[in-house]
Amino acid sequence: MAAAEVLLKTEPAPQSIPVDALGKKEHCIPINTGSYTSHGLATAGFRSSKYTPDEWHQNNYSKFYQSFSDRDNAERIQHESKKLANETLAITNRTQADVTKKLGERIHDIDFWKFELQREIDDLIAGTELLFQQKVRLEKALDATEIPMQIATDNLECRFRRQGPDLVKDNVEIQLLREVDLLKSVQDLLKRTIEQTKNQIRMNRDAKQNLELDWSDKLDAHNIDDKCGRLNNQSTDIQYHPNSAKFEDNSSTPETWAQFTHDNIVRAERERMASINLRSLIDNVLHDTSDDLREQCNSVNEAFAKRVEEMNDAKIKLENHLQKVLIEIGNQEHNIAMLKDAINDKEAPMQVSQTRLHHRTYRPSVELCRDPVQYRLVSEVGEITDSIEKLKFRLSEAERSLHELEDTRMALEKEIAIKTNSLFIDREKCMTVRTRYPTVIKLSGYQ
Repeated sequence: MAAAEVLLKTEPAPQSIPVDALGKKEHCIPINTGSYTSHGLATAGFRSSKYTPDEWHQNNYSKFYQSFSDRDNAERIQHESKKLANETLAITNRTQADVTKKLGERIHDIDFWKFELQREIDDLIAGTELLFQQKVRLEKALDATEIPMQIATDNLECRFRRQGPDLVKDNVEIQLLREVDLLKSVQDLLKRTIEQTKNQIRMNRDAKQNLELDWSDKLDAHNIDDKCGRLNNQSTDIQYHPNSAKFEDNSSTPETWAQFTHDNIVRAERERMASINLRSLIDNVLHDTSDDLREQCNSVNEAFAKRVEEMNDAKIKLENHLQKVLIEIGNQEHNIAMLKDAINDKEAPMQVSQTRLHHRTYRPSVELCRDPVQYRLVSEVGEITDSIEKLKFRLSEAERSLHELEDTRMALEKEIAIKTNSLFIDREKCMTVRTRYPTVIKLSGYQ
């Protein structure tokens, strides 16, 4: 048993004489000739199947030689088999260890790209969220422009109800029309920017989906390679798969594998940079539009204030003139009454003069003389008549002047009413409504 264990555990020593060094043994076929042969004798029946001693020795020697050769060849094969088994075992173990190492390196590469993908996914998600917040700001800013548009449109409609000469295309109307045009331009710009933002968000999500699919594939590959790396000769879930030792037609190379992920990350970074630039553009758009709208609002308010001041001054002046006209109307009415009284006062003197002349026409004969009295009476009647004509002329002028003053009074009162209506429209309706104009913060989409 001890010898058997030695033979099993230790490698047998090689033979001192190699097998191939032994000479070839030539075997001669014995021929039944000579003095001991049975050729032609009666004893052939007894000796035909027997060999000679040399043949017997030769036969034994050949068996010895064949046994030695076979044993030597068997020992050589056993030695080479053990050597080959040990070499193949070492090669197999070394190859398996190298595969396990390469699996670890592959897992390291997968983890690296997984980390890069995850980092880019997180950055893209954060960038998309910030871009979505900017889109909400744009939508709020667009909604905030509806109130200024309603205010400007209402102001124009209210001012269209001005009357007479106040229905003028003044600086206020010009500024209001500019405000409406500016609001339309701002709304169009905000709508285009919102649409651009939606497209960018969609592209970000597509890039994120590609990254997540790549990350998911790498997670599966990581799990598979990790499982493969944990397999060993003592694993219970190993078995033969005869057709597995081949390359798939759709398999990639390490270069194309890394390039695929690199291209996905580059596309995602490009979309992320586009998102950053778009967010900056949105900030500038909202800042510029809100400033422009507030500046135009201030211009309209200043135009309203100036116009109200002008109309209020005009109304005050009209009221002053009306007051003076009313005083003048009263004076003129007194003047007319005085003229009428003066004309009436001339009736009695005229009657006296004419009565005197009438009575003097009854003087008899030569007494009907053109004496100084007669001349003076005639001239008196003429003077009174001339005075009455002059007074009537003045009376007609005064009455015409009074009529003109009345017309002026009515025109002034109408104009004052128009100014009052215009002031009510501009100050009470338009300027009051304009206090509801959104602030810069609201126009910027923060509220």
